[in-house]
Amino acid sequence: MRKVFVGSLSWNTSEESLSNLFSKIGEIEELKIITDRETGRSRGFGFVTFSSEEDANTAVRELDGTELDGRQLKINIAKERDRDSGGGGGGGHSAPRSFSGSRNRW
Repeated sequence: MRKVFVGSLSWNTSEESLSNLFSKIGEIEELKIITDRETGRSRGFGFVTFSSEEDANTAVRELDGTELDGRQLKINIAKERDRDSGGGGGGGHSAPRSFSGSRNRW
């Protein structure tokens, strides 16, 4: 199973039109356009997961640079997110913070 990143999407692109384009390459297991949580508006990128790695590679090769809804798509193999990294500083390993002008409240 391989996931493809699709960037430079028009705000008008729907999951249906994206599916129509990518289904010509192979079987799609999942397709998602990422939206802003507050506005619901497209963030201009999405992901397509194919049932085979070969289809994902073909999509990158054949569809990168394709125009859809007036925008030239940027397509490449999605990078796996490192879920173990935690994401925020933590653990007391970051440099001490200095707060200029702050007072101890106690």
